[in-house]
Amino acid sequence: MHHFKKKELESLSKIYRLNLINSVTGYKSAHLLGTTSSSGNENLAVFSSIVHLGSNPALIGFILRPTTVPRHSHANMKSTGIFTLNAITKYQIEDAHHTSAKYPEDISEFDFTKLKPEYKKNWNAPYVKGAPIQMGCSFINEYSIHENNTILIIGRIEHLYIENSLLGEDGWVQLDRGEIVSINGLDGYALPTLLERFEYARPKK
Repeated sequence: MHHFKKKELESLSKIYRLNLINSVTGYKSAHLLGTTSSSGNENLAVFSSIVHLGSNPALIGFILRPTTVPRHSHANMKSTGIFTLNAITKYQIEDAHHTSAKYPEDISEFDFTKLKPEYKKNWNAPYVKGAPIQMGCSFINEYSIHENNTILIIGRIEHLYIENSLLGEDGWVQLDRGEIVSINGLDGYALPTLLERFEYARPKK
């Protein structure tokens, strides 16, 4: 087993360290985040840091990298107050990954992929057509993480769309039925399979 000490980690090349630290923590959720600017330009970007924060109210969070360069998703959600999150299927991974390319603000990632925008219920942020899970979220707050100049974004789920085949009678969502992928590191896409589901754990007598 290889042992990386702190000094060794700091001396690694940038790309090697990025790959190592981003992948070592395991599989992460894979979402496409859709926004529209105040002037009407659509933006779509892949995110792998979406996490559950609470169920009542229904809150999610995600990490935004330092804003030392333009972050169109961040600017759009702050100006309009809304965004969407869309689960990525195995059939979309190439186009989903391409949304990480740095296009100018007036260029829509929809125009350079096979992904198509979809609008619902007067929600002026694009969902991804065909995504088996779609969330319309409002921007609630943000918190600066001073240790590395990233930002924790807090959002609230206002609209939730789930394919019927994924939704269980008890409200549990079985993601593998929709062939929904996860992300390992920065550029690895995997297709998880459900192994088992257990009852609520209680102390053994």
